[in-house]
Amino acid sequence: MSGAPIRVLVQREDFDLAGEVRALSEGRHDIGAVVTFSGLCRDEGGALGALELEHYPGMAEVEITRICNEAVERFHLQAATAIHRYGKIAPGENIVLVITAAPHRQAAFDGANFIMDFLKTAAPFWKKEHGADGSAGGWVSAKDADDSARERWTKA
Repeated sequence: MSGAPIRVLVQREDFDLAGEVRALSEGRHDIGAVVTFSGLCRDEGGALGALELEHYPGMAEVEITRICNEAVERFHLQAATAIHRYGKIAPGENIVLVITAAPHRQAAFDGANFIMDFLKTAAPFWKKEHGADGSAGGWVSAKDADDSARERWTKA
């Protein structure tokens, strides 16, 4: 373990992107690059009224922390933050935030991509769609594209 600070939160309430970046980087003069990824709920062409996210409490935090630790080690990150929301989220609202800090930009970009690719496939979250017309939709299935994105990190 590198000792780089890792912050992992799974929460119902929204997050403040600028405040989280400030908290990660304030007073740090060794950081050369900060990369952020903010995932938003989209309305699926007006058909989606909300996305409901459920998680496995305790296990979700442990898995996200494991993913962040692996990214820190693999890409020599100086810090990482991952915040994932749960509950009903309306189109346009934040779902997930990943922030990585590194001495150079490529490591920060790679670390953020790595964390997101593994969050999408390994963290215990489930998504259910709710229609804009008030109808209850179904659970969202995993996507082959997400598995393919993750696989690129396991190739030598």
